[in-house]
Amino acid sequence: MYIERDLTDWFHRLNSIYKAVAVVGPRQSGKTTFLRNQLPEGTSSLVRLDDESTKWMFNERFKDFETEYVKGKDITLLDEVHHLKDAGSKIKSLVDTEHRLWMTSSSETLLDKEVLSFLVGRITVLRLYPFNLPEFMRARGMRVHPPFIVEQMTWEHMRYGGYPRVVLTDDPDLKMTILNDLFETMLLKDVMKAFSIRDYPALERCARYLAATPGAIVSYEEMSGALEIDRRTLKRYLDALEKSYLITPVSPYFTNKAKELVKRPKVYFLDTGMRNAVLGHIDAAPEGRLFESYVLSELVKMGHRPRFWRTKNGVEVDFVVEKDHRPIPIEVKLKSDPGKVPRGMRSFIGTFKPKKALVMVHHGEFGTTKLEGCDVITTNVFDAREHLALAPSRSRGIL
Repeated sequence: MYIERDLTDWFHRLNSIYKAVAVVGPRQSGKTTFLRNQLPEGTSSLVRLDDESTKWMFNERFKDFETEYVKGKDITLLDEVHHLKDAGSKIKSLVDTEHRLWMTSSSETLLDKEVLSFLVGRITVLRLYPFNLPEFMRARGMRVHPPFIVEQMTWEHMRYGGYPRVVLTDDPDLKMTILNDLFETMLLKDVMKAFSIRDYPALERCARYLAATPGAIVSYEEMSGALEIDRRTLKRYLDALEKSYLITPVSPYFTNKAKELVKRPKVYFLDTGMRNAVLGHIDAAPEGRLFESYVLSELVKMGHRPRFWRTKNGVEVDFVVEKDHRPIPIEVKLKSDPGKVPRGMRSFIGTFKPKKALVMVHHGEFGTTKLEGCDVITTNVFDAREHLALAPSRSRGIL
């Protein structure tokens, strides 16, 4: 069963003006399925580049590869291009000879300067993540969105995440098995192989440490000691996990270095279902740190690059995003407290004078409170999209 993705309309608008379109994102987030469902009637080819013989032909006998898979095709879909050598120069040569290419990659290595420098102006890159909440509800057959339904769907989405194969499986035990298998595959193929990492146990310990400490400010010294990994290797592991879409760092938001944190990031798993599987535990009811991680994931899927705000006196706001060049502070609460503005948000509003602020809650009453000219809106994750929506070029990425 194919579930329509929110990316569809923007993809077709870009495809009408670019000869090459790349869709990047986590393994099994639905990239190939999405592109196959966009292929027009006519002659096209799907080339799986994780196949050793096909990869060898691209790397060693490129002209034969072009003849076999590209010439005479309306569109060639190159699946998992991060496995290739000299991908940038070879893809450039195909695009410059008027071939139309669609590509997928499960690694941000496609966007490294060694590849992208050949393709600037020739390619647009879009990110496709596991199902966001609206897509998840679509997959579950939900056509109406009253608050009690949104609350139920949010909790299920929070527990098991948005990977399509997991969402479309009903058995909870199978869901966790799929997630565990996917985690091992991502470590072995997307992280270790792509980034030449050899120590699987150390890499796994790193991932499990992050799963157990979502949203904690990273101390490289403390983490290095706990995992018995030297600091340089630890940073390399974190970079590889990020570029393979397992984790996402959140940097501090600051304008005053003397008063605000400016360096150390927080780190979250990109998919809360994957985080729960790695941790080996799902809470019986929503828990604060899990819900915070979930909100972060949904903000990323909206196209935002969330940051957090914390003063050196410990006053903080969970997330800050920007829309129309204005900051929007976001506090995450399991239950709403009508009319009450959290202390950290009060401080942020007093300092930065935003026009809008959000308190994103799992359940409770919604409403709007005025504070120093700022609308403080209490809402759920689903309805927050109305207040946070970005223009497609901001939310989807374009090069």
